[in-house]
Amino acid sequence: MSNQAFRVQGNASLSGTITPQGAKNEALQIISAVLLTNEKVTIKNIPDIVDIRKQIELLKSLGVHIDRLNNDTYTFQANDVSLESLTTPEYQENAGKIRGSVMLLGPLLARFKRAYLTKPGGDKIGRRRLDTHFLGFQKLGADFHFDHNTDQYFIGADQLVGTYILMEEISVTGTANVLMAAVLAEGTTKIYNAACEPYLQQLCLLLNNMGAKITGVGSNLLTIEGVTKLSGATHTVLPDMIEIGSFIGLAAMTQSELRIKNVSLPNLGIIPSTFEKLGIEILSENDDLIIPAQELYEIHSFLDGSIMTIYDAPWPGFTPDLLSIILVVAIQAKGSILIHQKMFESRLFFVDKLIDMGAQIILCDPHRATVIGLERKSQLRGIQMSSPDIRAGVSLLIAALSARSESIIFNINQIDRGYQNIDGRLNALGAQIERIEL
Repeated sequence: MSNQAFRVQGNASLSGTITPQGAKNEALQIISAVLLTNEKVTIKNIPDIVDIRKQIELLKSLGVHIDRLNNDTYTFQANDVSLESLTTPEYQENAGKIRGSVMLLGPLLARFKRAYLTKPGGDKIGRRRLDTHFLGFQKLGADFHFDHNTDQYFIGADQLVGTYILMEEISVTGTANVLMAAVLAEGTTKIYNAACEPYLQQLCLLLNNMGAKITGVGSNLLTIEGVTKLSGATHTVLPDMIEIGSFIGLAAMTQSELRIKNVSLPNLGIIPSTFEKLGIEILSENDDLIIPAQELYEIHSFLDGSIMTIYDAPWPGFTPDLLSIILVVAIQAKGSILIHQKMFESRLFFVDKLIDMGAQIILCDPHRATVIGLERKSQLRGIQMSSPDIRAGVSLLIAALSARSESIIFNINQIDRGYQNIDGRLNALGAQIERIEL
């Protein structure tokens, strides 16, 4: 991959309509589930982003037949899978570059009785343990081994058997992986303390359409009656709630009026109301959100007058992926706010770049930051900076678009991992973002 950067002109004034891409986190799970059947699975609204392309390449290297019907629709048929491919250096190297590769373990274990994986990559946002995945597999009867010399995971079972599983953490990918393993297990599996994000609900919808028997969808207790075989199905990925939240923040920070199309409002949970706590006006019309241009927005306070705190929590709480957007938008608000990033350490370390731009932020510790709003009395200044992870990268892009001068953002492959053609789509709204080769 070439080394690219964004040259971003500040003082952006955007207007128009933008449609969110398909949800990255859902798509990674859904396209992994195609390994559970030898029949054709059609998936629509797949985002064209780096992480998804890498996951599709991993499936292709395993022997899955893949046809791209149009920009966002694919058919997958895993009727000729080669497990030998799992052990090749090429597969292991590619799997190690993307955290989503861990999602292939559950389906491979369920259908082919064994799987291998090199320690996966992904965002550097603190420890992201895989224990939850493997403890769940072991509860279902699998043997697990980790080779410290090669950084490889080995998992295998002659027959998975349903059981009661208490998830030790509310992990979205952990729940999805164990769920995919359990659908072909013998007997009944109960997964308690399960994640219940819309992504998980969508995965359950697909699996049930393929012939699985999952009840309790949307709750933290999933019951799975094992079946012997799954069939093909057609599925449409939800719009990406993280993109939708990013566009709300972008509109507010740049005083722009934007219409966000087809947002699947019932699946956004408390995302709109959390942005409203910052004083941002959000209107809904059919399935669109309209963000009017606002000169000033004022952060709410609690009933007793104490400072507003926004923190992340498992669904239906506020998603950790949008805390960095909330933090950036608070920079130009009236009032102060405490951002508490409970679920990941290191995710707030990008605030030093915002401070260099002129933001008033106190990083209290790795998990908490206080933002004192500038009330638009002074504008951020453009600087040269580097994107540490997907969500921080887009937060820095929003800050750069609102600044009074030009910024350069390096390491934009991190942004490309999660946002489809973000420069082209924002330029169509009036932004001036140039992709430059270094």
